[in-house]
Amino acid sequence: MSDQVLSLNGITKTYNAGLPGQVDVLRGVDLDLQRGEVVALVAPSGAGKSTLLHIAGMLDTPDTGTVTLNGQNMTGQSDRRRTLARRAEVGFIYQFHHLLPEFSAIENITLPQLAAGTSRTDAEVRALSLLDKVGIAERATHRPAELSGGEQQRVAFCRALANGPALLLADEPTGNLDPATSDQVFDALMTLVRDTGLSALIATHNLELASRMDRTVRLDAGHLATPS
Repeated sequence: MSDQVLSLNGITKTYNAGLPGQVDVLRGVDLDLQRGEVVALVAPSGAGKSTLLHIAGMLDTPDTGTVTLNGQNMTGQSDRRRTLARRAEVGFIYQFHHLLPEFSAIENITLPQLAAGTSRTDAEVRALSLLDKVGIAERATHRPAELSGGEQQRVAFCRALANGPALLLADEPTGNLDPATSDQVFDALMTLVRDTGLSALIATHNLELASRMDRTVRLDAGHLATPS
């Protein structure tokens, strides 16, 4: 198995192409993530970091360039093939937790596993194990409204890792939290990532959090660079 989990080559993305309001969001982005590597993606607001994450996770397609996931070129693949790869190989975390309010913490983590064909028993065992890793196993039966913001986001982390992805994509995962809670929740995320050995691309405005990752890349004016 290749040590390279994600490779983006020559990625471009333009909105309103050919119109007066044309915006060249990505202008030839190249990025490789190795297995087990955690990379911080730093970008000013509106620079295109969410677009880049969506393309990396096959929620959007580039105008030009290739997206390779675990050695497979996903560019030009059918929607079904991309969906299956995304379900099996990619976990997503957003700034807001997006938990299903009518389901408990353990159920929110179990559901994506059931959709992937895992038995309920095995799914619940894995869900509890993940909740234990982030320190809230005792909150397993609580619904989102009964959890704090930090606890809700920890459940979202566990849900993203429920199906054992190779790649985690996170868009400002602690952006809605106060500084103290943000720090604690980030530690929980890093524990999950390191324990499972997956690769992660984490967009953040927080330079202190970025400094705790393996390396940092900066997206500005459509280009990606390593800060000096």
